[in-house]
Amino acid sequence: MRIALYEPEIAGNVGAVMRLGACLGVAVDLIEPLGFAWDDRRVRRTAMDYIDHVSVTRHADFAAFRAARHGARLILFSTKATQGAYDFNFAPDDVLLFGKESAGVPQAVADRCDIGLRLPIRAEVRSMNLATAAALALGEALRQTGGLPG
Repeated sequence: MRIALYEPEIAGNVGAVMRLGACLGVAVDLIEPLGFAWDDRRVRRTAMDYIDHVSVTRHADFAAFRAARHGARLILFSTKATQGAYDFNFAPDDVLLFGKESAGVPQAVADRCDIGLRLPIRAEVRSMNLATAAALALGEALRQTGGLPG
């Protein structure tokens, strides 16, 4: 299983997702362009020493990312999706995709995903923090597939 971030804009969120990946043993894909300089120390500050315990792959764009997927299902998490994440059967090799903080993913990217899932959220609010959404989604996916660390 992998987490993929489409054009993330906030270094701190990427650092937090990298730390999540390190803690749960899941690789992270970053689909460029990024909204910050990769050497931004805020990434390292948030990821801390966990950055050395996660596999991170950067992709020049969405096409390069898709070419590297090798047939794994691409699961998009979106506030626009109608199917709930807790009513879906995950597979151990799924790639969990999250869009950029300000706009999600463009429709052309959404159309190339195998399915879109929605995390539960109150109607009064717009969206969750990227790292929080990734943690909820990844936790459920790993729980279902028996992939949570001991």
